Amino acid sequence: MEKKIFQTNAELKDWLREQNSAIIFIPTMGGLHPGHQFLIKKAKERKTHNNQIILVSIFVNPLQFSEGEDFKKYPRNINRDSELAFIAGADAIWAPDYIEVFPGGEDSHFKIQVPQTLNNQLCGAERKGHFDGVATVIIRLIKIIKPEKIILGEKDWQQLIIIRKLFQELSLPIKIESFATQRDQSGFSYSSRNAYLSHSERVNAQALPNVIQEAKANFTKDKIISLQKIESKLKQSNLEIEYIKIVDAFSLQEKQNIKGICLLAAAVRCGSTRLIDHTFLMPRKPIIAIDGPAGAGKSTVTKEFAKRLGFIYLDTGAMYRAVTWLILKNSIDPNNEVEIQNILKDTKLEFKNSKFDEQKIFINNIDVTEKIRSPEVTSIVSEIAKQQFVRKLLTTKQQVIGDSGGLIAEGRDIGTAVFPDADVKIFLTASPKERAKRRSLDLEKRGYQCTSIEDLEKEIKARDKKDSEREIAPLKKAQDAIEIVTDGLNIEDVLTEMIYIFRSKIPEEIWPSPNL
Repeated sequence: MEKKIFQTNAELKDWLREQNSAIIFIPTMGGLHPGHQFLIKKAKERKTHNNQIILVSIFVNPLQFSEGEDFKKYPRNINRDSELAFIAGADAIWAPDYIEVFPGGEDSHFKIQVPQTLNNQLCGAERKGHFDGVATVIIRLIKIIKPEKIILGEKDWQQLIIIRKLFQELSLPIKIESFATQRDQSGFSYSSRNAYLSHSERVNAQALPNVIQEAKANFTKDKIISLQKIESKLKQSNLEIEYIKIVDAFSLQEKQNIKGICLLAAAVRCGSTRLIDHTFLMPRKPIIAIDGPAGAGKSTVTKEFAKRLGFIYLDTGAMYRAVTWLILKNSIDPNNEVEIQNILKDTKLEFKNSKFDEQKIFINNIDVTEKIRSPEVTSIVSEIAKQQFVRKLLTTKQQVIGDSGGLIAEGRDIGTAVFPDADVKIFLTASPKERAKRRSLDLEKRGYQCTSIEDLEKEIKARDKKDSEREIAPLKKAQDAIEIVTDGLNIEDVLTEMIYIFRSKIPEEIWPSPNL
């Protein structure tokens, strides 16, 4: 494909109509550097089919410059920027002027006002109108080109959070993929404004990433962080501090206690140049909760998802099935809670084998991996699972396994009862008819005699009712869970959606898995 540079909307639209391609869009203000090139390269890697175009925009947006900022001197070199973009893999450059983006001027168009809860934090507190300008221009740009996907960097984290929220509230069907801050060999983050720094200022500015990364290392080791020490060290390098804060990574509200994913962020001035940097603080590795009714395909995709992430896979449903098998094996009445407590109080329950596709479950050193999938176990596991002692026992075991994070658990109540503070919650479901078909295939594969699809569907509906109506830890979607309906989707389709959800909740800096 011939590389193209467009300056008018008409030229761009005519060309796009000829290509009949989906657009992967990377918006920039120019002043391209290796950080931008990295995003373009990632966009090229993420192409899912040949009928996609990587379009890079270069537009210095006047709306996002506050009074007295560097709009007039901001780096502008379209030839150099285009060359760097094309080398990295861009298919076309769109460099519109102001009138192309705002015909008739900005006052002729609607403007976006960012919610104060997001706008009044960090950079927004000092740069009045900045994020309103960012939000307004991104809507203008996507209205013109209608992209399928947008690629953004995590360096401007507050901007990324605002754009995600904006797209969510406007129900825009555009995927946003983000990638970790890119840095040079010394750890200094790439920025167009780095060009303003003199050699001596560059030496002083190096303290910003050094001090932040040192603080993160100390927190990882001791779970303690001191903003006063960070401030003192930055001042020793002649940096003027605008802010140093710890905030919730998604609400951007200040935090006193570090729980979940938090952002340690700082803005400083080195000479006349304003610089920002951040890192993420997290007391443990991420936890992912996958809930949903029986037969929704949870086990299959969760195993593969865990494999790609390098996470521990925890099949909580298998734990309840193993306990049910033990009760049946010992001919205990499922309603006899006293006998059930007696047999379970010293029971040894464990998963073995490191390979996810060969993970086995043992109870009292007996491999019950296949035995627990029998129709007999399936028929009464809900009755056993609703008993308070059983629930409490297994929930405690599951929480101990997940204490350090780095775990993906699936079941019925993971996001509501077992790991209510999970970082990612997904509710995987499917219609009863679809689940009955899957159950039938699974039973045949395991060598069990199968009833009709209609009977299986009735059984599934009845089990759903039991699971959702039980008093203890009922089956329900957590308020903050994202639902995926798997009807008509293959495993890879579901995994693609789960990976996208994971990446929207977990910054790449925290978990840069090469398999995603």
